[in-house]
Amino acid sequence: MRAADGHALSYSQVVRALLVVNPQATTTTPAGRDVLAHALASDVKLEVIETSYRGHAADAAHQAAADGVDLVIAHGGDGTVNEVVNGILLGGPRPEKPMLGVVPGGSANVFAGALGIPRDPVEATHVLLQAIEHGTRRRIGLGQVFADVIEGGRWFTFNAGMGLDADVVAAVERKRAKGYNASPALYLSVALKAYAQNVRKPQHFTVEVPDEAPFDDVGMVFVSNTDPWTYFGDRAIQLNPSTSFDGGLGLSALRTLRVPTVGRYVAQVLATGNPKSANLVRRDDVGYVRVKCEEPANLQVDGDFLGTTTAVEFRAVADALTVAV
Repeated sequence: MRAADGHALSYSQVVRALLVVNPQATTTTPAGRDVLAHALASDVKLEVIETSYRGHAADAAHQAAADGVDLVIAHGGDGTVNEVVNGILLGGPRPEKPMLGVVPGGSANVFAGALGIPRDPVEATHVLLQAIEHGTRRRIGLGQVFADVIEGGRWFTFNAGMGLDADVVAAVERKRAKGYNASPALYLSVALKAYAQNVRKPQHFTVEVPDEAPFDDVGMVFVSNTDPWTYFGDRAIQLNPSTSFDGGLGLSALRTLRVPTVGRYVAQVLATGNPKSANLVRRDDVGYVRVKCEEPANLQVDGDFLGTTTAVEFRAVADALTVAV
């Protein structure tokens, strides 16, 4: 087998693969799982696991890595992908770690979209099978976050944040626990409420990036590992369009959350995907972002609420993961 650039790849004769399915993800179904498993089993030696608790995907991926499995496939949303990545990379990146495969099954599927993987599960399965057949892969950089609420750090694939966006993620998780669907309408209503709360009681962050003086009294902090930052329905939301899996992290932070500033920022994001403002601290390729605040603030990575903290460090880690794509 050879990669797209013609270099030979060291696949074993029979690819051993683990398919990790989140049956609670927005668009996964038993029928879709069976079709996916049947298609994959024709090309690889396949084991299938359905997750049944939070952290199950990470546990399964970690065990697969320990067992020498070649490929771990995440079928679910971005949360499932994040867990699988953290399971694969437990103990740190190494050449012998399994590759990651992705078949989207969530509502946003940001990581898959950023890699050019179709959001339709059938089309994504075809892309994955082609990658297996032809031995194509891509090495990508990831973000890693360290805080007192995370033992040993946590990897993230596309975005992270402290403050407003994490407030939204935390509120959506509470809504979903009560049976709400993770629709764009839900995210919009929750975001508007979270923003109003931040206007009434602003959060104050200090942000540090390499080779610059700290930025004080920042109102919100978004960190990107790639572009887009997320999707709203089918629309890509771009905050740092120059950020990619091949470079450092992107930072997008507003000094104030006053209505005129936020209104202009949102309008630019929706119109051009390239926001610029005197009140915007934006960096597109940095090795780390450090954030501090006096009062505990919410923290999220890849749309997963991690808890509250007063100090976080986000780091860029190059060539951390191999993806079959």
